[in-house]
Amino acid sequence: MNERLEPRIRILLGSSIAIGPGKAMNACFKEPLIETAKGGSGGGGARLTDTGCEVLALYRAMEDHAATAVMPDMDKLRALMVDEPPED
Repeated sequence: MNERLEPRIRILLGSSIAIGPGKAMNACFKEPLIETAKGGSGGGGARLTDTGCEVLALYRAMEDHAATAVMPDMDKLRALMVDEPPED
């Protein structure tokens, strides 16, 4: 059993993904989480706002709490699974 098993959290607001693995939607929050700058001579980019940093910290804390809560069941679930994931 080489592959690690881990829970992932996705927070929905209605049917919209507010925040989840690799995804944050500005539209679901009162203030922008990410500010973008258009390209030009110095190039464009994106950065987290102060609100974005706060939301990300809260989300990571929620992930940690959830992982701790489900770990005993995850161990039992992993024991029932194949050793290697199927190839895509």
